[in-house]
Amino acid sequence: MIGTSVSGRPIVAVELGTPAAARTLLVVGCIHGSEPAGIAIAQRLETLTPPAGVDVWVIEDLNPDGVAAGTRQNAHGVDLNRNFPYRWADLGPPGTQQYAGTGPLSEPESAAAAQLIERVHPSVSIWFHQPEALVDLSGGDPAVEQHYAALVGLPAQQLTRYNGSAVSWENQQFPGTTSFVVELPPGSLSAAAADRYANAALALVS
Repeated sequence: MIGTSVSGRPIVAVELGTPAAARTLLVVGCIHGSEPAGIAIAQRLETLTPPAGVDVWVIEDLNPDGVAAGTRQNAHGVDLNRNFPYRWADLGPPGTQQYAGTGPLSEPESAAAAQLIERVHPSVSIWFHQPEALVDLSGGDPAVEQHYAALVGLPAQQLTRYNGSAVSWENQQFPGTTSFVVELPPGSLSAAAADRYANAALALVS
């Protein structure tokens, strides 16, 4: 467990593979509680064997309060993907969709993720969202992002880069690494689709 949510639900990170390896993969199944399909990918990844010499960290659900409530935000009404330090900004008052909190990493969920990332320095991080059905060219190595898009059969394009987003913070904080968003289709994933996305993640660090 790397932390707890506002309401006290556990936030768990599972480590697989070779601890402290030169290549590290982080997968976050869900950060917006109303976009939970990536949890199935994270769960599938936990059953797979990583390539030799690779450390893999999996957070199934960074926003368990939001998932329980079916809301984008956490229990404080904060959009966790606007709560990271890089270019954090006040994006609206409490109750608005992109309320960014009282300051960078004000929320226990985003703080727990940031502490883990600062400790393990992932070479590649994948953050799952919904429902655009594409891979976002998020500011890391576009070759990595495009490779993943090809492996899973999604188009790659650049979406808006929002203040305080997790991937922008990672890409700025850790030069030479690649953190990117995968927008899954709406609805739940089939077991075959979850398997495809999970295996493609391992392929990026093999």
